[in-house]
Amino acid sequence: MFIYFKGNTLFLLMPTFRETSKNTYNKLKLNIKMTTSRLAIFLSVTALLLAFNLTSCNDSDIEGRWIQPVPGMEGMTQGFCIEKGGKASSINMATLQYETWEQDGNLLILTGKSIGNKQTCGFSDTLLIKELTDNTLTLLKGESEMRFTKQ
Repeated sequence: MFIYFKGNTLFLLMPTFRETSKNTYNKLKLNIKMTTSRLAIFLSVTALLLAFNLTSCNDSDIEGRWIQPVPGMEGMTQGFCIEKGGKASSINMATLQYETWEQDGNLLILTGKSIGNKQTCGFSDTLLIKELTDNTLTLLKGESEMRFTKQ
């Protein structure tokens, strides 16, 4: 049995035990070597980009007022304020009240209260910091991306 990768696909081939099977084996072995070197390059570049991204997150200050447009409401903004000492507050969100924040590496953890009809529930949002500059903050929650600007 032969195993090789092409792109991101793994192929398994059974030998035919004919005269040509040796040539097929040599060709597959070459494909494995090429794929392995490509994989090594890909992993090296990914590690460098990840290290750069994490470093850039640490260079900028996450504290401040972060806002984004309210979907469907032109001219309105919403967001949150992150203060020293772990204090957080909501901006233009009456039913979602942030109280505290914490940063753990490239994770931003916001906690607070969600206020609904006749009930209030505590919550904690763990968000992945995709990008943080002096003026922009991009957060990921699952597959949802949220972009904020510093006010």
